[in-house]
Amino acid sequence: MLELHTSLKALFPLGDLTQQRPDLAFVTVPKEYLRPIATHLKDLEGYTHLVLLTAVDWLEDEVFQLTYLLHNRLRARDLGLRVKLPRQAATMESIHELWPTAATYQRELREMFGIDFPGSPRLNEEFILEGWNDIPPYRRDFDTKKYAAESFKQRPGRETHDPAQHMKQQLYPGGL
Repeated sequence: MLELHTSLKALFPLGDLTQQRPDLAFVTVPKEYLRPIATHLKDLEGYTHLVLLTAVDWLEDEVFQLTYLLHNRLRARDLGLRVKLPRQAATMESIHELWPTAATYQRELREMFGIDFPGSPRLNEEFILEGWNDIPPYRRDFDTKKYAAESFKQRPGRETHDPAQHMKQQLYPGGL
């Protein structure tokens, strides 16, 4: 993987390589270079399969991190391309022309995080959350407890516990 990173770095601006294990590594790439790097990996390096496209909300840093996990079947290797997007302008170029399955991932990320992928097919159609009218639920600033209290009536006999205190009592019934 190090030799691939070295050859890619000669062509594109890349972050450092993070090797998780011999067959899995991650590299951070600038947003505007994702498509050229992905195209190069697909067409010239044998990374022909998009395993997944996912996002993480780094609320404290005001960014979303997209991870495109690509697989090279011949070499049995996975390479994750990480792209950081500002939360306030969460827009990323679609890669559905390279891997048609990306359109499904992009629809999910649009609905669950609010990340836009202009030009991606059926992007604005309801996908998972039919009739949803709140902020995207996978954003870390989505208040699950408030949403549940407003959307569902309280059932008799149900108690609500502060998770930290409840776990402390479960783990240490006699106290610390």
